[in-house]
Amino acid sequence: MAWNLDSDRPIFAQIIERIKLDIVSGVYKPGDKLPSVRDLASEAAVNPNTMQKAFAELERDGLVYSQRTSGRFISEDIAMIEELRASLARGKMEELVGHMKKLGFSNEDMVSLLKSILEEKNK
Repeated sequence: MAWNLDSDRPIFAQIIERIKLDIVSGVYKPGDKLPSVRDLASEAAVNPNTMQKAFAELERDGLVYSQRTSGRFISEDIAMIEELRASLARGKMEELVGHMKKLGFSNEDMVSLLKSILEEKNK
């Protein structure tokens, strides 16, 4: 999958977001080994030091852990991953609601539109 990184925000922060999304969406499953810093840096077309900084932050958050000679692995704490998933979803929903409010939608309008979209997607 292409790494669409933009220059508006720090690259390492975008890498963290991407890896978190890959974890909660199941691209990386609990206990999976992550590709090496060099491999992911090459894939994302970023400096390995930038990727290392992102990995270090993910380790601090507990989503990734290191095994000295084996590499880095995804946390097996399923509750933490589910909590992250819910948090990311809530953030996106809050962002969407904010935009919809700016467009003049009421809560009822938003719920109605969401129901309509979900019905279309389930056909």
